[in-house]
Amino acid sequence: YLAKEQKLCKLLDRLYETHLKTYTTKRISDPAEQLSGTDVLFQHKYSKKYYRIDEKAQLDYLGKDLPTFAFELCYYKTDAMKKGWLFDSLKKTDFYALITNITLKNQDYCSCCIRFVNRKKLVKWLEHLGLSEHSLNETAIAHKDFTGKVELKQLNMRHEGYLYCSGKRKAEKPVNLILYLDMLEHLGIAKRFI
Repeated sequence: YLAKEQKLCKLLDRLYETHLKTYTTKRISDPAEQLSGTDVLFQHKYSKKYYRIDEKAQLDYLGKDLPTFAFELCYYKTDAMKKGWLFDSLKKTDFYALITNITLKNQDYCSCCIRFVNRKKLVKWLEHLGLSEHSLNETAIAHKDFTGKVELKQLNMRHEGYLYCSGKRKAEKPVNLILYLDMLEHLGIAKRFI
């Protein structure tokens, strides 16, 4: 999996360099910084302001342009619930770079779609809907051993989102908030880059 990520990073760095006109980028190699939710630093050329970018890629769905993205709420380790990256206050992430529709040619990644999601705006919007970390975790705990989609009354399942519990399918039983990308763009939380 690490080799796949490294290959993808090469493509992403090329795309950033080609298409980011007002930003410089610096890929982070320090494991502690990466754990804090920073894969790349974007720096504005004029204001010099930094933005911490956490890249999230759909590497299990090569060549597929999925309409949704999974935001990790929690998972279980030795039966204790652990925070996923979405609400983890120790993460310094400013934006998620959601990488979808990744295509492969001759064992190299050759194209993808990138959307930047403003983390603060996303969390604020969820809390405004009544989908706080606490309320989502309560739902996750209630469905710990369940496998499948869980409807949230605040979201339309067909157009906005839902919870997905991996239950018995994965050892860590991750629970993800599945959100529709078009909706996030429409709300101004996400912006398509490429």
